[in-house]
Amino acid sequence: MPKLVLKAGSRPPWVGLAAAVWIQIAAGNAYNFPLYSSALKSVLGLNQQQVTILGVANDVGENVGLLPGIACNKFPPWSLLLVGAVLCFFGYGVIWLAVSQTVSGLPYVLLWLALCVATNSSAWFGTAVLVTNMRNFPLSRGTISGILKGYVGISAAVYTLIYSMILKGSASKLLLFLAIGISIVCLVMMYFIRPCTPPSGEDSSVHVHFIFTQAASIILATYLVTTTIVSDVVSINDAVSYILVAIMVILLMTPLAIPVKMTLFPANPKHSVPLVGSSDQLPSADDVSTQTTPLVTPSSSAAYLGSFHETEDASDVEMLIAEGEGAIRKKRRPKRGDDFKFHEALIKADFWLLWFSYFLGVGSGVTVLNNLAQIGVALGVEDTTILLSVFSFCNFMGRLGAGAVSEHFVRLITLPRTFWMTTTQIIMIIAFFLYASALDGTLYASTALLGICYGVQYSIMVPTVSELFGLKHFGVISSFMMLGNPIGALLFSVFLAGNVYDTEAAKQGNSTCYGANCFRLTFLVLAGVCGLGTILSIILTVRIRPVYQMLYAGGSFRLSQTSDH
Repeated sequence: MPKLVLKAGSRPPWVGLAAAVWIQIAAGNAYNFPLYSSALKSVLGLNQQQVTILGVANDVGENVGLLPGIACNKFPPWSLLLVGAVLCFFGYGVIWLAVSQTVSGLPYVLLWLALCVATNSSAWFGTAVLVTNMRNFPLSRGTISGILKGYVGISAAVYTLIYSMILKGSASKLLLFLAIGISIVCLVMMYFIRPCTPPSGEDSSVHVHFIFTQAASIILATYLVTTTIVSDVVSINDAVSYILVAIMVILLMTPLAIPVKMTLFPANPKHSVPLVGSSDQLPSADDVSTQTTPLVTPSSSAAYLGSFHETEDASDVEMLIAEGEGAIRKKRRPKRGDDFKFHEALIKADFWLLWFSYFLGVGSGVTVLNNLAQIGVALGVEDTTILLSVFSFCNFMGRLGAGAVSEHFVRLITLPRTFWMTTTQIIMIIAFFLYASALDGTLYASTALLGICYGVQYSIMVPTVSELFGLKHFGVISSFMMLGNPIGALLFSVFLAGNVYDTEAAKQGNSTCYGANCFRLTFLVLAGVCGLGTILSIILTVRIRPVYQMLYAGGSFRLSQTSDH
C-alpha cells in the first residue's frame, strides 16, 4: 500500500466525519427499492417472483464489497468515492431509462445487472468513509461505527421524505435523483474524506464532540419519523414541504458545527500523549518491529526495513536477505489483535464464528425487512408506511446505541462486543414468536424489537472485526463479513419466505396472501436460526474475552504491540 500523507491538525478528522454523514446517507440508496419496485412491476409487466429476484440483486450489489475492501488499501478514499459515483450514475440511469420508458424493451437480465451496479455504489461509499474514519479515530471504533452505520440506517427516512414531499411520489423522478443527485453529493464531499492525524487520546473534548454528533443524529431521526407520520395523516402544501426538507438538510449539516466551533474558539494547545497504535504511527526505517524480532544490531539491510513494513507484502528475496543478515527472524503468524491479512483471517475459528453469527442474525432480519410490506398487508395493515418508519427508526437506534453501549462496557469491564450480538439474537427469537402468534397489538412491538436488534448486528460486527484482525486489512475483511446479508436474503427471503408465501397464496386462490399463516412457518424457522446464532455468538464471546482484556486493560484502548496500523 502506498503511504498516504496524513492531514495534520485537530479539525480535519471532524470535517471528514461531517462529510461522511452525507456519504453515508448516499450509501443508503439501496433502501429505496420499495419506493420504485411497484413502478418496475407495473411499467415492465413483471410478476412478484421477478420483483423478488430484483430485490436480491439490490441486496447483492449493496453488500458485495470485496473490491472496495481491497482498493481501500491501495488507493486514496476519494478514488473509491469516485468509482461509487460512477456506478451510481450509470446503474440508476439504466433503471430510470426503463421506468420512464425513455428506452423500451430493456432485457430483464440487464435490469438485474444495472441494479447490482447501482447499489454496489453503497459498498464503495461505505467502505471509503468507514475505513477512513475508523483509522482517523482508532480509539473510538465502536462509537464511530455506531454513528456512521446509524446514518445509513436512517437514510431510508431521508429518501422517503424527499420522495413524498419534493418528488411527489414519482418513481422515475426518484431514480433520476439517485442517478444524478447522489453522484453530485459524493463528488463534492470526496475532497474532505481523507486520512488524518487522530485526535489526542488525552483530549476530553473528543468525548463531548461524539455526544454532540450522536445527539444530532437522534434529533434528525426523530424529526424524520415525526414528519413522515404527520405527512401521512395531514395534507401538506408545497411551501411547507420545501420548508420541512430544508430543516432536514440543516440537521444533516449539524456535525459541521464541531470544526466550525474549533475554528472560532480554538482550544489552548496542550502537550498530548501520543496515541498508542494510532493510524499515523507507521514504522519508519529506524523502527524495530516486534512482528519481526531483532536478533542483532541491524546491518545494511536495515535501510530498507521501513519500506519492508510499509508495503503490503515483502518479497521472498527481501525476507531471505533480511534473515541472512540477522536483521529479523522469520515472520511469525499474527495473533488475535494483530493486523491480519485476509488469507490469515480466513483460517481462524473466530473469523468463521463471527461470520456465521452475523449471517444468522442479519440474514433473518433482512428477510423481515424485505417482506415487511407483505407482512403488514397479510396481518391487516392497509398502509404500511408507518410500519416501515417504525422499523427504520428502531434500526437507526440499534445501530447508534450499539456503538455507544458496547464502547462503554468494553472500557468499563472489558466486555466483548459480541455479548450484545448474543443478547439481541435472544430478543429476535422473542420477536419472531410474537410475529408468528399474530396477536392483536404485537405487530408494531415485534417490528420495533426486530428493527433495534437488526441494527445492533451491523454496528457490533464492524468494530469487532477491527479489534480481532486489525485495521490494516479491515476493509476487505469487513466486506467479506457483509456477504452474510445477501446470502441471508437469498436463502431466507427468496427460498424460504417467498415459497411459503406463494404456497399459502395459492391455497387462497389469490396472488396476494392474507392471514397469519402467510409467514408463520417462516417466523418459526427464523426463530430457530437465531437460536443457532445465539449459541455461536456465546462461544465466540467466551473465546475472545482474553483479547478484550488485553486490548482494554486499564479502561482505555491499546493495540497489541505487534499491530502496526
